[in-house]
Amino acid sequence: MKKSELPVKTCMTCGLPFTWRKKWARCWDDVRYCSERCRRNKLA
Repeated sequence: MKKSELPVKTCMTCGLPFTWRKKWARCWDDVRYCSERCRRNKLA
């Protein structure tokens, strides 16, 4: 699969798009943040 064909989501904190990663293969539906930093700084 080409990188351009991977699913994309928008980060709930920073609003930037991020692509699927292999480490998220099992939990892609639950992923909301592009990074650990955004997860820690999420809006309350």
